[in-house]
Amino acid sequence: MKKNLSGRIALIIGLLAICIYGIIGVPAGVSGKALMAAMTQRIHLGLDLRGGAHLILQVQVLEAVSAETDNTVERIQQDLKKAGLSFSQVYKPYPLSKTDDPTAKPGVIRVEGIAPGKASDVRSTLEGKYSNEYDVTGGGADNSFTVTMKQPVELALEKKTVQTAIETIRDRVDTLGVSEPVIQEYGLGQNQILVELPGIEDLDRVKNLIQETARLEIHAVVGGPYQDEQAAMASVGGAVPPDEELVHGSGAMATGSDADSVYVLQRIAIVAGTDFRSADPGTDSNTGQRTVHFTLTNEAGDKFYEYTSANVGHSMAVVLGGRVKEVANIESAIRDSGEIRGSFSADEVEILSKMLRTGALPASLIYLEDRTVGASLGADSVKEGVTAAIVGVLVVMIFMLIYYRGSGINADLALILNLVILLGFMGYTGSTLTLPGIAGVILTIGMGVDSNVLIFERIREEVRAGKAPSAAVDQGFAHAWVTIVDTHVTTIVSAAILFLFGTGPVKGFAVTLTFGLAANLFTAVYVSRVIFEAHLNKLKPGELVSI
Repeated sequence: MKKNLSGRIALIIGLLAICIYGIIGVPAGVSGKALMAAMTQRIHLGLDLRGGAHLILQVQVLEAVSAETDNTVERIQQDLKKAGLSFSQVYKPYPLSKTDDPTAKPGVIRVEGIAPGKASDVRSTLEGKYSNEYDVTGGGADNSFTVTMKQPVELALEKKTVQTAIETIRDRVDTLGVSEPVIQEYGLGQNQILVELPGIEDLDRVKNLIQETARLEIHAVVGGPYQDEQAAMASVGGAVPPDEELVHGSGAMATGSDADSVYVLQRIAIVAGTDFRSADPGTDSNTGQRTVHFTLTNEAGDKFYEYTSANVGHSMAVVLGGRVKEVANIESAIRDSGEIRGSFSADEVEILSKMLRTGALPASLIYLEDRTVGASLGADSVKEGVTAAIVGVLVVMIFMLIYYRGSGINADLALILNLVILLGFMGYTGSTLTLPGIAGVILTIGMGVDSNVLIFERIREEVRAGKAPSAAVDQGFAHAWVTIVDTHVTTIVSAAILFLFGTGPVKGFAVTLTFGLAANLFTAVYVSRVIFEAHLNKLKPGELVSI
């Protein structure tokens, strides 16, 4: 009995048209060049095909721990003063260098000079407010305490620092308009980030943007500028107090030159990068200097107002990336907005504005690796990969025609539709095609052929058993179905693991393989059967299917 296949054929043709639109959209012409341009607009090429920037960054997580304990030092001072408990100093005995030092201990705080008989009151205050995050020890004859950040808290803060850095870098990179960037934790190193930016050839531009993501802070100036560290050390009696630090920089507004100088600054910042809510580049109408107009959060604005109100006439230093960029006098109280003026270039003021708008990193970065993949290498990879795919498809199609005769046409049509559906999926989802992704396409071809072989061999067995063509086709698809689903599901699980734990190119392989297998389930089981049934409708009584 002949079957009405018009509805199923219309479904296949409609899906084919939808997928073709997903691949090329509405091309500007019908030439090969126009079609290829339309295709590359819909299906993005990965770093290894298109070329671009590849960086591995090390997050200096101990700086975030140090910043957190800096805030705790200030809070302890305020809490002890409110409780009426006297002390000589609250400080960190292990100042952190500008790079991660394995021997550094930024999570340790000392409280010294407690009045005799008040040690128990100080302990109660410290444990009452800080016991969840810190261990409090001491309180003996020397009337001092050591407050140490708990190990689980420090590890959680370090992990959060890396994740915050990833989010911040992603926000910055988005301003470049990069398609399908890869910004993720790099599993081969501790506290490292992998950044891959397809299509970006100006590595210096990328590095400048990311380099300037170091912490921006405003510190009170204790002394300076000095010509060198020796002069700065002399100004503090030969030893820098625990709550102060030496910082190099130009501070052109204070010195009138761009020569390197040394300043003595309060270690704890008045406001830091996370306190900025927005920032926009501008130009001073009187001097023509480039400026950045900033707005602080409400809480930071109140703190900034309190400080500037009490310190009119004193100096503040803008510290960016561990260097003094500018020094300015406080002329009046400032609450939640102000301007950073300086001898910035056009790029510097734009980068600084972007940095403040998208949030400051909780710690600075060190470049462990930076390189570019040239466009010529990408073109060669595309050409060789596409050539391999075309040759593979043609060889498989010819084999199917020779070995399965008329049914080989069925397999070839399903194979072509499989590729069209796969590329259509990638076009609609904006997936990135990488060189391993092309390998995934070729593997999908192999899986598609494998499905057809399972079905065709089962049909052959049924035909040899003397069954009619229609019954042989029905039994062939029915018995092969379970095996096909089993092989595809196990492969998709493997691809999912590659996607979860792999880097950019490996994820590209997993994506194309998964989409290809999903398309293959449809083409091998549904499309192939429709083609078989259309062929059976045309067979004469007693005529066998060509297989």
